[in-house]
Amino acid sequence: MAKYLVIVESPAKVKTIKKFLGKNYEVAASNGHVRDMPKSQLGFDVENDYEPKYITIRGKGEILAKLRKEVKKADKVYLATDPDREGEAISWHLSQALKLDKDKMYRISFNEITQNAVKASLKQPRDIDMDLVNAQQARRMLDRMVGYRISPLLWAKVKRGLSAGRVQSVALRIICDREEEINAFIPEEYWTLTAYLAVPGEKKLLEAKFYGDKDGKQSISSKQELDAVFKELEGASYEVLDVKKSERAKKAPLPFITSTLQQEAAKTLNFSTQKTMRLAQQLYEGVDIKGQGTVGLITYLRTDSVRISEEADAAVRSYIREQYGAKYVSEAENVQKGGNKIQDAHEAIRPSDVTRTPVLVKESLSRDQFRLYQLIWNRFVASRMSPALYETTSIKIGAGDYRFGVAASKVVFEGFMSVYTSDEDEKGENNVLLKSLDVNTKLKLKNLEEKQHFTQPPAHYTEASLVKTLEELGIGRPSTYAPTITTILARRYVVKENKNLYVTELGEVVNSIMKEAFPTIVDERFTANMESLLDKVEEGTVNWKTIVSNFYPDLEKAVQAAEKDLDKVKIEDEVTDVVCDLCGRNMVIKYGPHGRFLACPGFPECKNTKPYLEKIGVPCPKCGKELVLKKTKKGRKYYGCEDNPACDFMSWQKPSREKCPNCGGYMLEKGNKLVCADGACGYVEEKKK
Repeated sequence: MAKYLVIVESPAKVKTIKKFLGKNYEVAASNGHVRDMPKSQLGFDVENDYEPKYITIRGKGEILAKLRKEVKKADKVYLATDPDREGEAISWHLSQALKLDKDKMYRISFNEITQNAVKASLKQPRDIDMDLVNAQQARRMLDRMVGYRISPLLWAKVKRGLSAGRVQSVALRIICDREEEINAFIPEEYWTLTAYLAVPGEKKLLEAKFYGDKDGKQSISSKQELDAVFKELEGASYEVLDVKKSERAKKAPLPFITSTLQQEAAKTLNFSTQKTMRLAQQLYEGVDIKGQGTVGLITYLRTDSVRISEEADAAVRSYIREQYGAKYVSEAENVQKGGNKIQDAHEAIRPSDVTRTPVLVKESLSRDQFRLYQLIWNRFVASRMSPALYETTSIKIGAGDYRFGVAASKVVFEGFMSVYTSDEDEKGENNVLLKSLDVNTKLKLKNLEEKQHFTQPPAHYTEASLVKTLEELGIGRPSTYAPTITTILARRYVVKENKNLYVTELGEVVNSIMKEAFPTIVDERFTANMESLLDKVEEGTVNWKTIVSNFYPDLEKAVQAAEKDLDKVKIEDEVTDVVCDLCGRNMVIKYGPHGRFLACPGFPECKNTKPYLEKIGVPCPKCGKELVLKKTKKGRKYYGCEDNPACDFMSWQKPSREKCPNCGGYMLEKGNKLVCADGACGYVEEKKK
């Protein structure tokens, strides 16, 4: 009996795929890449047409040895790595490392780990796509050139442990540019004016906003301008001049691609990009579902295409028709407009089986897996549903020469919003209008309410808004967003507080060096253009070595100039009020491999160090001293008193400054609620915003 070997990337897929195939198939995992360029050197020969040098990755020898044994037993070897550039490159490296015979080696790929998809791929084997492999090789070498040539320069000019990257350095620049915008922002004053008007025969007052005068829209920029408007409105009569009714349709959203999934999961579930990708990977590779075994719940998670297969499209429309009715099924196909080049290799992110609803699988998933699956399922179903319909009414009210306006809308048909709404969707009714309003209706002024406002600076980037910007600028690809953000946070170039990303002093120094010495590397258009060139390599229209050979000499020249011209930068340590026990100096915060710690600035004469304890601004409920954030030996966070061991207070939950109004004890923060720490008391209240 013939024996077939299927090699996948992840061990998590082995069990899932093994279940779909008969006893003649053996399934094994490579655990990702098996070969790479050596860590100790650049990894390619500049003199020999930039030929890359590959070696077995440390720790992968044993895996390759096991795979070689399996290959010897097999009549056919199917390379079933992920359906993208990275996956194609892993297949190629496996073929080289295992010295696979071309006559018995086949490349297969599937967009979802389901029985139908896996079996269909076995019927359509192909050769390894070298254009895809070369696009990945070119990206890897470009990234390596930047990292290996610029990082040592940063070590020499700033400090060891820093790094530069082709995409990460642009992301850092984008955040720094926003920070500069915010710092340079000058707020401008403006006022709003609201008229509360009585309508004949109605109890509820009508709320009308100041619009302008009879000649058009007018803004109120100062108290003097507001006073002038007030003066002219004295004794004015209010009358309805115009009533316009119309219907507005709000289109259903497109199904998720990698970037939109990361953005929406950050906004609605408060997930980091890294967490979203980790959970999506688990849902794609397979989860044990009660009564069904291991099942791949979603399609491939790294994609920038909104395309859906004909089978999936027909299945979801049939589901909507059965569950909601024919009028909820969208007539037109939901397509993407404009935008950058789309890699249409695989579908949008969707459930592998639309009838496997979130409720059916809830018991088999962790809380976070369920929330992400529900988000993906809802968005996919909504993408094939009818638009939501609003009835909108616009009213113009005259008061002398001035004009006030009322805008109202109500949902007359929910359409896709019966399944999915985001922050932008105005679900429900807005400023519901009174029925007795017609042109020439006389209104009586009850009150004029004025409010002073100031324009706000641009918002700090969050992980979600940074991903959106990178995508809009064409920088990076679906697989790079999460690792890019993770790297700039890990390097402490950027810190995250309450979702917002803030640049550190170290980040500012690195960014200014990159802008001064390597302006093209951190230029958004240059980086986006490089991405489009890599796409052309994938299409087979550009030679990958042409890109590499054009890039490296200019980079090398810039590095040599920077080594000569750049001065060494000293980053001042943050001084604290903690006094060194040994010599009396004020200790400073330093960064080590395990995070922040306190060190004496008198090093090397004084080598005293202490753990850095971050104060949370809450007094200890036991002794009144400061509470600090601490970690157990295993890294779990807890809150304790700074005076430990004299005071033994500790709490796993973050204590609040608020006292319990019931018993006077201290309260704990739990999500958006404050809860009395004394379980017997049981007092709970909403957290004040």
